[in-house]
Amino acid sequence: MHTKTLSELSALLQTKRISATELAKLFLKRIGESELNAFLHVDESLTLKQAAIADEKIARNEAHPLTGVPIAHKDIFVTRKWASTAASRMLEGYMSPFDAAVVKKLDAAGMVTLGKLNCDEFAMGSANENSAYGKVFNPWNVNAVPGGSSGGSSACVAAGLAPIATATDTGGSIREPAAFCGVTGLKPTYGRPSRLGMIAFASSLDTAGLMAHTAEDIAWVLGDMVG
Repeated sequence: MHTKTLSELSALLQTKRISATELAKLFLKRIGESELNAFLHVDESLTLKQAAIADEKIARNEAHPLTGVPIAHKDIFVTRKWASTAASRMLEGYMSPFDAAVVKKLDAAGMVTLGKLNCDEFAMGSANENSAYGKVFNPWNVNAVPGGSSGGSSACVAAGLAPIATATDTGGSIREPAAFCGVTGLKPTYGRPSRLGMIAFASSLDTAGLMAHTAEDIAWVLGDMVG
């Protein structure tokens, strides 16, 4: 399952050959067994609650094509239920009173959040070695860096810990780690995805984007991400 595209996962979910709960548990198991330090905050109960809601929508034939599909969010996007730290001790344990616009829109599409991803502290870095919670390892070679600042996103997707992940790019922080980990990354036009709820590095440059295995996977999600 962890090697399938989003369209394949969506088809399996919509035809009830796998449930959103089963799919979430599969990815949570992979995350729990990983030693890449790609995730900063995982809460199985929250994820499975979202998955159960997705399963109910699918059962009622009220599902969106992305309903039940798992996603992980870079810890630059604030979230109400998962801690938002920007990989900094200064924000350790911080719980936002609102979801970032990007997170809110993807939640509305029925995507299931697996957790928050490691990054360079406040997105300042290009190797993901500057996180207050330890560096992220490249899944292809643990002696190599995964790139940054979105190294948690690139490593997560490359290792099959999530089929797609949000990321941010200020001066290359999607494009570089995507290249380092051999995944597809997209930095959209500045301002196309909302910056509301993104913890700022350089707000006149920060751009929300995505990482996945294929350009088609990113296209599947981008429309809902921008609204």
